[in-house]
Amino acid sequence: MVLAVLGAIGMFAAGVDPWIILIVTVIWIGSLWIAMPPPQDTPEPVEEGVQLSHDGMRDLIEHSGLPLLLLDQRRILIANKGAREVLGKHIIGQEARVAFRHPAAVELLDRKRGGNATVQGLTGPRSIWQINRHIVDDRYSMVELVNRTAEADISRAHTDFVANASHELRTPLASIIGYCETLTEADGEDVSPETRQRFLTTVLREAKRLQNLVDDLMSLSRVEAEKHEQPIEKLGLNALVHQAARDAAGAERLERVQLDLAEEELRIRGDRQQIEQLIRNLVDNALKYGADDQPVTVSLKAGQRGMAVLEVRDRGEGIAPEHLPHLTRRFYRTDPGRSRAAGGTGLGLAIVKHIVERHRGRLDITSRQGEGTLVTVKLPIAG
Repeated sequence: MVLAVLGAIGMFAAGVDPWIILIVTVIWIGSLWIAMPPPQDTPEPVEEGVQLSHDGMRDLIEHSGLPLLLLDQRRILIANKGAREVLGKHIIGQEARVAFRHPAAVELLDRKRGGNATVQGLTGPRSIWQINRHIVDDRYSMVELVNRTAEADISRAHTDFVANASHELRTPLASIIGYCETLTEADGEDVSPETRQRFLTTVLREAKRLQNLVDDLMSLSRVEAEKHEQPIEKLGLNALVHQAARDAAGAERLERVQLDLAEEELRIRGDRQQIEQLIRNLVDNALKYGADDQPVTVSLKAGQRGMAVLEVRDRGEGIAPEHLPHLTRRFYRTDPGRSRAAGGTGLGLAIVKHIVERHRGRLDITSRQGEGTLVTVKLPIAG
C-alpha cells in the first residue's frame, strides 16, 4: 500500500494525467488484495487427557459389535450405531441416567470408579443386559452394553428341561417302586393271583413307558447334536414312507392307515433312521389321538419349489388354536392325562421338529376342533 502511494506521487510529479494515476493506483491495490492468503482458523486447544477429537472417536467406535457410549461426566457425548439401536437416536446429548432409567445403571454411573451392573428390562420385559463402565479420566468414561438375554434363555431352557425330565422319569419310577414294595412286603396269602397279575402288568407297563422316555431323550439328544450337519445320503422316500407307516401302525391298527403315495420316485438327502423315526412319530400320534373308528391318511407328493410334501391327517377331536404354537416344545401336552394313558412321552413332535430342521425342511401343523389335525413336512428333493 505504501509503495502504491509513493508511485502515485512520483507519477503526479512527472506530470502524468491524474485519471491515469488513479486507475493505476486502484489496480495495484486491488491486485495486492486478491493475492493476500485467506485467514487461517485458530485451532481449538486440545483438552488434557483427550487424545482423539470427538469426530475421530465417533468414527472409531461407530461400527463396533457392541453398543458403546462416550460420556462427558453424566452426559452422553457419543453413541455408536449399536447403542442408538438399543436406546434410541434421541439419547445423544441426554443425561445418561435418564437414558437408562434403571436403579442399577444409575448406581453404576454414580460410582467414582468403573465397574459393571446387570440390568433386566432395559429393552423389553425379559431382556437382560450387562453394563460395563470404564473410566477414561476425571471427565470422560466409556460405557459398553452386552446383551445376555440369549444366554439367560438357554440357561432357563436347560433348567426347565432338567426339571421336566426329572418329573417325567420320577412318575413311572414311583409307580414301579410302589407296586414292587407292595408285592415284596405282602405274604403270598394276602395277595390273590389276580391282584398279583394286575400289579405285575402295571409294573411292566410303567417300565416300558420309562424305557420309551429314555429312548426319546436319547434320540432328541442325538438329533440336536447333529442338527448342523446336513445329511448327504440319497434316500427314496416312497418305499420309506410305506414301510415306516406300516411299522408305526402295527398289525392291530394297520387297517386304519390309508396310504396315498406319489407314482414318481421322490428322493431326498437324508438320514434314513431319522426319517423313519419322523414318519413313525407322526403316524403313531395320528393313530393315538385320532378317532378310533376313523382312518389316518398318509400322503406323499411332489410340491412346489423342488420340495417333497409328506402329509399325515387324522380325523379326531382336533387341537385348540392356543395350543398350536407350543406343540413342538419338549414335554408339552394339550391333555396330559390322555397323553400318558396313551403312552406318549411328550417328546415326539420335538424330535420331529429337530429332524426337519436338520434336513433343511419345514414343519406345519394345522387343526380344527371337531375335524382333526393335519401335519405337513416339506423336504428338499435331491437334485
